[in-house]
Amino acid sequence: MASFWEIQRVEAPDDLLDDMATYVSVPNTPGKLPAVIVVQEVFGVNSNIQSIADRLAAAGYFAVAPAMFHREGTTEGIRGTNPVYPYDDPDARAAAVANWQDDTIVLDINTTISWLRSHPRVIGDKIGIVGFCAGGLITYLAASSCPGLAAAVDYYGGNCFRALGSGPSPFDRTARIQCPVMGNFGELDQNPTPDDVKRIEAELQKHGKVYDFKMYPGAGHGFLCDERASYHEPSANDAWERTLGWFQKHLAPVAAAAS
Repeated sequence: MASFWEIQRVEAPDDLLDDMATYVSVPNTPGKLPAVIVVQEVFGVNSNIQSIADRLAAAGYFAVAPAMFHREGTTEGIRGTNPVYPYDDPDARAAAVANWQDDTIVLDINTTISWLRSHPRVIGDKIGIVGFCAGGLITYLAASSCPGLAAAVDYYGGNCFRALGSGPSPFDRTARIQCPVMGNFGELDQNPTPDDVKRIEAELQKHGKVYDFKMYPGAGHGFLCDERASYHEPSANDAWERTLGWFQKHLAPVAAAAS
């Protein structure tokens, strides 16, 4: 397995040129591979998100994690950073998230999809996405707004009922969802709450979408991350196996099955 950083050039709405740093993890196996976009939590593409990309690569996927905070730094009209915030600094990360807009988030994911589809190692119609916390919200948004995705996995994505900027919220875009969606949620979570999850599930059912949601008793927000106090090992292990099974079902079959 090889892991490294690449730069994607994003056409920014304000005419600045954005260099989006992207962590890439690739199996050593030859030939074309299905791909998975890994969307960060509010802490950036930190060691936890990089390890998730590595786990997906070990399972046979071309995994990429774009730095969704790349607009936070500006130098001579070209931006491109990967701000990473500590788990115990809520003010700094809240300020970064406050600058997110749904339209630029969609632009970033669409740029990553296009980059993957043109990559010689990627099967262009077998691209999935998985996101955690704020990345789970982005995953739900992308499933409705980013053509080219074949499967999505949302881990405890909150704030689904509120738009960032103008336009409909991710929840209000449910009818537009274009790929099967898996969701993994904690019963003790306050965002999304179990009632929030039921509301989202009802909307998916209403529009006849393919989905698979699971609520984990005893688990709270961030239960997959073993770097946080909220880590809940039995829920994390089960949700990860579900994730690999979802991607194997809806992307291309892979030989490896690492966890």
